Amino acid sequence: MSERHDNSAAKSAILGKIRRSLASVSEGADPNRNEARQEVQERLASRPKGIVPKRAQVGHYEKVAMFMDYAERVSSTTARIGSYDDLPGAITQYLREHNLPQAIVMGEDPRLKAVNWRTEPQLERTIGPSDGTDLVGVNHAMGGVAETGTAVLASGPDNPTTINFLPENHIIVLDANDIAGDYESIHDQLRDMSGVAHMPRALNMITGPSRSGDIEQKIMLGAHGPRAVHVIVIG
Repeated sequence: MSERHDNSAAKSAILGKIRRSLASVSEGADPNRNEARQEVQERLASRPKGIVPKRAQVGHYEKVAMFMDYAERVSSTTARIGSYDDLPGAITQYLREHNLPQAIVMGEDPRLKAVNWRTEPQLERTIGPSDGTDLVGVNHAMGGVAETGTAVLASGPDNPTTINFLPENHIIVLDANDIAGDYESIHDQLRDMSGVAHMPRALNMITGPSRSGDIEQKIMLGAHGPRAVHVIVIG
């Protein structure tokens, strides 16, 4: 009986505290409310960071080299091209080398849309999200993390998330200027791109092909997503 009474008293205390908090917010009775709000606004504006690994604090060329090195360590393949004009040729070459049909599905990213795809007329492009039957998907990453070889893709109609996971082969296009040393810098890029109140619905961080070691401790690629990831770095 005493235990039931103790539980009831604790529950009443918690609910009472919630009611008082809600009342102070709705009535503006809390004298510290404005001060607390100002602290939150200052914290959002200052963008505080934790400890950032020193290994990623290097120059631009070193970041690009580090990104490609780590991407290959996690079973991705990589290619480096000079400009977006070279992208159709780089994609068709990859498809030929892996005995894949000259067909891709891709979103309406403005950087991909501006490419002159007529230079490779045999390459068939389907625009829109993947329905799961596509062998090869192409998306443009918003950034890359040098310290882990991770490509970062923001969801949206320009780069549908389904393309990241449904096709067995995923080609990620990445501008070399968008490669950062660490995750913290990528978060800053995301805020600058979207704004604090306009974040994408999902942020996919892709480090190599999908894999699993659940069966007899043997690594199997393509367990939960693409079997192959190819990153094309531009610039």
